[in-house]
Amino acid sequence: MIVLVHGVPESAALWDSLRDRLGGDSVALGLPGFATPRPDGFGATKDDYAAWLIGELERFDGPVDLVGHDWGAALTYRVATTRGDLLRSWAADVANIVHPRYTPHDFAQIWQTPQAGEEFFAGQVGLAAGDVAAVYEAMGVPPDRTGALIALGDPVMASCILDLYRSAVPRIFDTWGDALAPTSAPGLVLHASDDPFGDEAMSNEVATMLGARRATLTGAGHWWALQDPDQAADVLGAFHASVA
Repeated sequence: MIVLVHGVPESAALWDSLRDRLGGDSVALGLPGFATPRPDGFGATKDDYAAWLIGELERFDGPVDLVGHDWGAALTYRVATTRGDLLRSWAADVANIVHPRYTPHDFAQIWQTPQAGEEFFAGQVGLAAGDVAAVYEAMGVPPDRTGALIALGDPVMASCILDLYRSAVPRIFDTWGDALAPTSAPGLVLHASDDPFGDEAMSNEVATMLGARRATLTGAGHWWALQDPDQAADVLGAFHASVA
């Protein structure tokens, strides 16, 4: 079973085109609060999301092939380094976000800042759907696939993003870094060559820390699963076949 986990500001629909191309059974999980309800009492911190993902994986009959993107990648690294028994394999992108020298991107720094984050999301409320789609299209997302990305004015998602990013101040490594070591399940660090949020050198260093393989998605950006699902399916399919 292939289990896929999306990131911010996305829904599980991020994976639809890729799942159509992957062999075997797959499930795309929706992060709580991202086109899904935010459960009562759910703190939406990185540890809350990690615990949620572990709980979801424990529902499967056996180890799975976990694939993570963006914050879903951060959660994948956490599961791979702390609950490897749940995995047959793992693959994830933007490994630089768990690197000890990582500097959060500009949006992340705004969201991590009290009041500034709230003001940012308040400014997104009421934006026309076409304007939202245009922003994502400018970042390389095909026009017919922007629906997998959620408008930043969504109040439930906004509250989750603020709590999530503020649980990772100043960076993820500060509280999760002590677990970064070779994983028990085979791993693959993906680097999309045109991802403005990626850093190939840092990602390679993290891959070494985790004892993972590396693969480049050539000509693809941050939303590679939407931009080039054929290439992604080929890379992941070859990896999964190699660990069979």
